[in-house]
Amino acid sequence: MLLTHITDEVREALAARRPVVALESTIIAHGLPRPRNLAVAEELQALVRDGGAVPATIAVLDGQAHIGLDKGQLERIAGDDDIRKLGHRDLAPALAAGVSGATTVSATAFLAARAGIRVFATGGLGGVHREWTQTQDESADLGLLAQTRIAVVCAGVKSILDVPATLQRLETLGVGVLGYGTDRFPGFYLTSSGEPVDWTVRTPQEAAAVIRAQEALGGPESALIIANPVPREEQLDPQLHDRVLGEALAACRERGITGQAVTPFLLDHLMRHTEGASLEANLAAVRGNVRLAAQIAAAYG
Repeated sequence: MLLTHITDEVREALAARRPVVALESTIIAHGLPRPRNLAVAEELQALVRDGGAVPATIAVLDGQAHIGLDKGQLERIAGDDDIRKLGHRDLAPALAAGVSGATTVSATAFLAARAGIRVFATGGLGGVHREWTQTQDESADLGLLAQTRIAVVCAGVKSILDVPATLQRLETLGVGVLGYGTDRFPGFYLTSSGEPVDWTVRTPQEAAAVIRAQEALGGPESALIIANPVPREEQLDPQLHDRVLGEALAACRERGITGQAVTPFLLDHLMRHTEGASLEANLAAVRGNVRLAAQIAAAYG
């Protein structure tokens, strides 16, 4: 049975070694309110094209992985209430059962790399959760990126996570981290998490050179994270962020919220109690990452 469909545009671009940028679909189905989610999805694809690359939004529809979505398929992902959220581990049962779902970072990275796409743009990665010693809760993103050769342009990891522990885990897994124009790891909603990065690149050409060097070296098939900070003028106010996040974490403990329910609860709390400012900072970060990813893909050639 045919498990993967690649659009003609994406297939031809890959065959001709023209730049392609992978985009996840979870932000469309589960990350934004309707109808704004569809408008953002179309905007992100347009930003990739403006940067001289071909967009490849990835999702699963009726048991088939799609590398590249047309307008009708985007509308379906944005508007269908039955679209599931699929991580890498969910792909096999989803394909076998014929269901439809939006792909998270881990699933998107896996499918993109399998199709031969080298650059992937997203908002923020998952990581090690706070109070890991009690919960052992860690995003599947990290393990998947340790064994998937793809460059991920992101705004760091979600600030609700344990950022120092996540960086330590990435080091242990052998996943390279570059700061784009910064020596501090971005804080998703915030320009800086305060944590240092070991390596900084300042142009798309420098980032592309690292990708090529990684390929030339061979070795473990691990990802490269290109951490691109949200512009300072578009970040969430740091004092507001810290206050609301502290309140959200306290509410989590009081209500006994654990496991997979923690992240959506914290993100929703942030959005409601910052009056949507966290969402706007998130979107500013995603837009910046998509623009940069197109430039890096073009420089990579």
